[in-house]
Amino acid sequence: MSLILAVAKNRLLNLRRDRAAFVLAFVLPVAFFTIFAAIFAGSGRAPTRRIPVVVVDEDGSDVSRRLVAGLRAEAGLSVGLKPGDENAPGPSYTEATAEEAVRKGDVSIALVIPKGFGERPIAFGPGETPVSLRMLADTADPVAPQVVNGILQKVAMTSLPAAMARSGLAEVDRWSGGLTAEQKARMEAALAEIDRPRSSDAVPSDSTPARGSGRSGLVAVETKDVLGQTKKNPTVTFYAAGLGVMFLLFSATGAGGALIEEAESGTLDRILATRVSMTRLLLGKLLYLAGVGVAQLTLMFVWGAVFFGLELWTHVPGFLVMTLATALVSSAFGLMLASVCRSRMQLVAVANLSILLMSALGGSLFPRFLMSEKLQKIGLVTLNAWALDGFQKIFWRGEPLWAIWPQVAVLLGLGLAFFLVARRIAERWEAA
Repeated sequence: MSLILAVAKNRLLNLRRDRAAFVLAFVLPVAFFTIFAAIFAGSGRAPTRRIPVVVVDEDGSDVSRRLVAGLRAEAGLSVGLKPGDENAPGPSYTEATAEEAVRKGDVSIALVIPKGFGERPIAFGPGETPVSLRMLADTADPVAPQVVNGILQKVAMTSLPAAMARSGLAEVDRWSGGLTAEQKARMEAALAEIDRPRSSDAVPSDSTPARGSGRSGLVAVETKDVLGQTKKNPTVTFYAAGLGVMFLLFSATGAGGALIEEAESGTLDRILATRVSMTRLLLGKLLYLAGVGVAQLTLMFVWGAVFFGLELWTHVPGFLVMTLATALVSSAFGLMLASVCRSRMQLVAVANLSILLMSALGGSLFPRFLMSEKLQKIGLVTLNAWALDGFQKIFWRGEPLWAIWPQVAVLLGLGLAFFLVARRIAERWEAA
């Protein structure tokens, strides 16, 4: 028994000394649990995010204003009526500007309340045809249209009681043989009392958004897919970019580890003894790693185009720019980690931890649009998020080449910063 305990104690001491094994065993699982717990926290009790929605009220009736007020009171929605600051002077959204906001990705949903909605907002009977609301959706977020439709049906019930009663009264009058004039007058008086605004009136707001199935319900809704209606396989782009960037980072850090092996074997000293400086050596490695990265992403997207209908051939210029920028920043990141770490095992631990955390927060493993607003902002510290945003602009939104300049600028800036850090830390090998 004592020998068994001695062996166990020896392995425990080795684990304490092996930082790489310790990180992989304890730090990485806890870090991943923390991120995914934050993503899904409160999914059964409260919304994890507020869905951005713009509303265009073309009707301008009391009924439409009540509906808009009910939507704005919902905790699960972030409702806007005009571009920019709501309190600043300026025109409200029109259907055209609202659709453009959806197309650019500023909001997930635009809701248009057409003229005539206040006269026929709800219909209970089969012969009645209510005026349909128009929902302009960005189905890159497939959950948002369903949730907004569910919330819309709930708000119609809570904010339009008089409209519901009038529709029901019309059906009673139709199928009961007709109400008397006195009965109709009494009902209209009661409905007028319901419609009369009071200072104490408040639209009830439930913090948990109702989940809709996309059916019309009380309020008829026509949904238009602004971007995805012409896409053959819209989800393939997300997975190709997300997984491609993540594995590109793994490949770059693994290949960058050759710098550590050269330092340990003495090969690096012999290289530096020639006319090759450390700067040229790192630039040469950066060029090699970036070339391999471009080939990897190209293979990923070509495979998706051939077998899964990814629309690559119509977006080649944007693809090449984003691929080059992503490959450069990933390669520079790998060189930086290789210069920071003291051993190959340490590099493995640090690379696994950093890449998986960046991939989780940046959207490679889980779509950022399904995260809370706070986590979406935190994800912008990762290069994954900027790379994925650029690829989405090209392949999903079909934006022109110049539209991805923010993503390209950030990626190249990060790549330059990573390379300068790697060059600064690599001075220790020159002094050795």
